Amino acid sequence: MRRVSRLVYARLYLEVGDAHLAEDLLQDTLLTAFRTIGQLTNAEKFRPWILRIAQNTAIDAIRRQARKKRTPEPEVLKFRRDMQVVSTPEEEMERSEMREKLLAVLRAMPDEYRLPLILRYFVGADYESIQKQMGLSNGSLRGMLHRGMTRLRAEMQKETQAQG
Repeated sequence: MRRVSRLVYARLYLEVGDAHLAEDLLQDTLLTAFRTIGQLTNAEKFRPWILRIAQNTAIDAIRRQARKKRTPEPEVLKFRRDMQVVSTPEEEMERSEMREKLLAVLRAMPDEYRLPLILRYFVGADYESIQKQMGLSNGSLRGMLHRGMTRLRAEMQKETQAQG
């Protein structure tokens, strides 16, 4: 579990786009995996098995959020949430739009680039742990990160130019 938790977190973060929700979903995923570990018959398939559990957990969370959005929020909770805003609405909107663009570009990238980028720059994993989780050599990981970042920058530049 320790070896794959960052990979699972990265996958969940990519799905939901919220670090706190991804952490909660990671805990749910690990708990579900712990409860159902007896169903795993081949230890070599642990990684795909737990990633599938994570995907199902994310899908369930997204469905729950969609149901919550249909029910009105109590006024007290709206007031508390509004009081927590520190930056201006324009800054918050700009940050949110940029994050959504970044996530959209990342989602469109191939897994070979997307996962190392998320593990390194979003999760903060070091090179050694990424190499172990993905089964890569140091040189191939560095090459993937470089190519992935180059591609990400180019796509983000296209996105910002299209907006301007």
